[in-house]
Amino acid sequence: MATPSLLLLLADGRFPAGAHAHSGGLEAAVAAGRVTDLASLEAFLAGRLATAGLVGAAFAAAAHRAAAPGTVGAAESAGTVGAAEAAGSAGRSDAPARSASRSSTLAQLDVELDARTAAPTLRTISRRQGRALLRAGRAIWPDAPFGDLPTTPAGAHQPLVLGLLCAAARLSRLDTATVAAYGTVTGAASAGVRLLGLDPYQVQALLVGLADACDGTAADAARAADDPPERLPAAAAPLADIHAEIHATWEVRLFAS
Repeated sequence: MATPSLLLLLADGRFPAGAHAHSGGLEAAVAAGRVTDLASLEAFLAGRLATAGLVGAAFAAAAHRAAAPGTVGAAESAGTVGAAEAAGSAGRSDAPARSASRSSTLAQLDVELDARTAAPTLRTISRRQGRALLRAGRAIWPDAPFGDLPTTPAGAHQPLVLGLLCAAARLSRLDTATVAAYGTVTGAASAGVRLLGLDPYQVQALLVGLADACDGTAADAARAADDPPERLPAAAAPLADIHAEIHATWEVRLFAS
């Protein structure tokens, strides 16, 4: 069974996957005057959680389901059923078939997530973050089925890699969705301290206030992962897409995105 420490480790912004270099679109929103203080930062984070957070968490949970098909999503009793338990009873004889099925599902998820990411810049960033996370995952869990990820030139989307990584860590599908949802708000919140000079204690209090919403988003995402890829959440934030494209043209910026 997974330990709580593994869940904390994967949710930690210091995990070597480059998340600290991204503001989640906050840098462009600050420059546009749309986020100026703690209250507007809270609104920004809530909106991000309801859109990018829900979509990313659902796709991460769906990738986890592909890697650990024996799990039962949000209804998992202990919340720590992982890939090893799910695959153990199946034996090794059907490993090629399971790999082919997993590869097919992950390819579908990759296409569907691409369709939900309207801004070319955000698609590039998601795949770049996926490559960074994959390097860490392969170093820590070399036996995980990362080879079943789509072999696109730019790599797989970050949520798909996260789903396989969490399955390798023997976290549950709900844990996986929680890590994904949590990451969409904490990175931007940390960037807010740097970009706006906000009191870090007040920003942390803001995150505590969003904790229930984050848990609710994760639960919704974990349940949605039972649906086929084409029916996964497709919440969008057009203004965030526009900001991402503008941000990519800047010659000088503090964050990569």
